[in-house]
Amino acid sequence: MTLHLNRRGMIATVSASALAFATGARAQDKPLEPWQWTDRNGLIRDLPKDKEPLKDELKKYPRCRYCGMERAKFSHSRHLIVFEDDAVDGTCSLHCAAIGLSLNMDRGPKGLYAGDAGADGDIKPLVSVDKAFYVIDASKPGTMTKVSNFAYADKSKAQAVAAAEASAKAGARVVDFNGALREAYLNMAEDTIMVRGRRAERRQKAQAK
Repeated sequence: MTLHLNRRGMIATVSASALAFATGARAQDKPLEPWQWTDRNGLIRDLPKDKEPLKDELKKYPRCRYCGMERAKFSHSRHLIVFEDDAVDGTCSLHCAAIGLSLNMDRGPKGLYAGDAGADGDIKPLVSVDKAFYVIDASKPGTMTKVSNFAYADKSKAQAVAAAEASAKAGARVVDFNGALREAYLNMAEDTIMVRGRRAERRQKAQAK
């Protein structure tokens, strides 16, 4: 009888231990929330951290992360995204900045900057997009896009560009950053098809040499 009770007690103890182990395993195996997964595995993880992102930014981020173009050559259209954790994403254009923002949707940017297309000099200074005026102009191509979408720190310069004869005929308009970003996403499919086609042609020509 005592042996029988001991066996019952042992079984109860083992069962309790197994349940506790299973419960712990389930807690560890609990599916990650989407933003937890992207924190660990997403593209944001590979971005460099920088406490002074605007200092020598072209030297530190010379190439666009998404298309490989040299940002200094496109200083008038380049963008710089600084995320909440000091991760920095340097791009050649609003097109590629839009890609970066969508791929890293779980980290909010604390700073967004664009090259001032209306400034003097070969290398254009950066301006906060909150203070920038974008000209959406279908009469001329932009960087990585069929429709120009350059930013200007001076609103009067932006308005003058939009009012130019060819631009005015194409219905050019001045918008804020949100408006320009919305246009970038709307044009993303056509622009991507265009860029992929051009890249394929260039690769074929390079291989033929």
